[in-house]
Amino acid sequence: MLETHRNYWKVKLSEVEARRSKVRGIEQKALQRVSEQMKRWEKEVLEPWLAKSPELDKDFQTPSSIKVKRIYTPTDLQKSDYDDLGFPGDYPYTRGVYPTMYRGKPWTMRMFSGFGTPEDTNKRLKYLISHGETGLSIAFDMPTLYGYDADSPRAEGEVGRCGCNISSLKDMETLLDGIPLGKVSTSMTINAPASILTAMYAAVAEKQKVPPKQIRGTVQADMLKEYIAQKEWVYPPEAHMRIIRDMIRFCTREMPNWNYISVSGYHIREAGADAVQELAFTLADGFTYLDLGKEAGLRVEEFAPRISFFFNSCVNFFEEIAKFRAARRIWATVLREKYGVKNPRSLLLRFHTQTSGASLTWQQPLNNIVRTTIEALAAVLGGTQSLHTNSYDEAWALPTEEAVTIALRTQQIIAEETGVTDTIDPLGGSYYVEWLTNEMEEKAYRYFDKIESLGGVLATIKTGFLQREIAETAYRAQKRAEEERDIVVGVNKYAVKEEPPISTLKIDVKAQRGQVKRLQVLRKERDKTKVRKALAELKRGYEDDDANCMYPIMKAVKVYATLGEIVDIGRDVFGEWREPSLV
Repeated sequence: MLETHRNYWKVKLSEVEARRSKVRGIEQKALQRVSEQMKRWEKEVLEPWLAKSPELDKDFQTPSSIKVKRIYTPTDLQKSDYDDLGFPGDYPYTRGVYPTMYRGKPWTMRMFSGFGTPEDTNKRLKYLISHGETGLSIAFDMPTLYGYDADSPRAEGEVGRCGCNISSLKDMETLLDGIPLGKVSTSMTINAPASILTAMYAAVAEKQKVPPKQIRGTVQADMLKEYIAQKEWVYPPEAHMRIIRDMIRFCTREMPNWNYISVSGYHIREAGADAVQELAFTLADGFTYLDLGKEAGLRVEEFAPRISFFFNSCVNFFEEIAKFRAARRIWATVLREKYGVKNPRSLLLRFHTQTSGASLTWQQPLNNIVRTTIEALAAVLGGTQSLHTNSYDEAWALPTEEAVTIALRTQQIIAEETGVTDTIDPLGGSYYVEWLTNEMEEKAYRYFDKIESLGGVLATIKTGFLQREIAETAYRAQKRAEEERDIVVGVNKYAVKEEPPISTLKIDVKAQRGQVKRLQVLRKERDKTKVRKALAELKRGYEDDDANCMYPIMKAVKVYATLGEIVDIGRDVFGEWREPSLV
């Protein structure tokens, strides 16, 4: 398997390199004319201008260290046919996954929201829906992300601080109270306990008389990126991958409209990766999940349509657009050529985008509105299927209602007022954008080949290769900012002395007290015998690698076993994991 992969990446890289150097004879004369005109322009126009008005003394390069030329022409593309660009909704999907894109339907405006108690977050979700949000996106607090109940000593001081606390099905029922799950699409950013939160969501839907086969939405569940970047794991990698395998099987059969995994480059980027690394590491993770599904006995065409992606959009406008376009083309190409996928629906890379949190500054926070607008526009011009725009106050705290409303209005203005949605892929054919898309594609293939030569994604996680790559990139970026080679407005240039300029959202300690009290009541009222039996069945399911653990998880959730109780069964069976030293 490994040697086959390596041969594919090497062959593909050779094809990409050859394609970029290829010039068909029919074009040779036209390209020669452009080259001659370029030389004339440089000598007669550019050189005299530079003599009296030199260019800025700076490095002209993208954050991914891609050198940017002064000007791009057809000679930079070296390609006469239309194969790599194509048409929207048609292979290789460089210009978009749907034939009409936003002319038929705008992207889903899905604002990431969650804080305090389930009641607090329920209120915020309903507020956003009333102001035009078209899809839910739920954030969970640190205890929930790590699989601890609100009354665990490990949860002290963190309940509800950076997201909503969910300790049992009772909390999920409260969180989703009054929200029609048969009509709304919901995204849940949860990873280590993703199987449990998926079961809770399905159980609430059943109580609303919505069958599992009709539930629409996404759960993140991307554990590979946790080891690479976000660090919110519970078990060793093999255990989490086994659970994801069971989720693939379960959701393919029982919840066919549910995206059981959202392969996330967002957190890889926030950890310090550049755009090329985000592109390459995220798609490499995606290919690993495809292999996992195949090993589970499923056909790629059967389960690939339920794999979605989650990308970051940073402030370097054209690099982000090129990244999104390259991602679609690479995914479709590899699935068709390497995995033998024929169904067009299974070739589509559909993705959610969130504007960059790392680009937000606590200095002059209103500047963040501008940064977020540029990042959101890049996501739209790059062809995103859904979008979250960060609020200007998020470098200080969770967003206030005022800040989150401005962030939502940013999307609505782009959609309704700018005209950028009137035509599909308006930057398609730009010499610079097409050259940059090709450049990022080639660099991603180089990473795929390197990762496979080191044994694959899991092996490079265990040796720390991917983590070191990101750490070194983050270090170089920080040095460039400190040396003022990269400018951050209001931070290392145009800085002013300022007092804390904004009001922030504060989470009251009553959130933890309320959640603990709710748990105490739940434990008294539930059927303890049913809980014990369900947890015992779950333990047997975890111990039997041939079993699908999603079914006993569903049973445990429905009898109100808590999140921590369910996760602790896995801790007993699988143990825990410590990542390698990166020094």
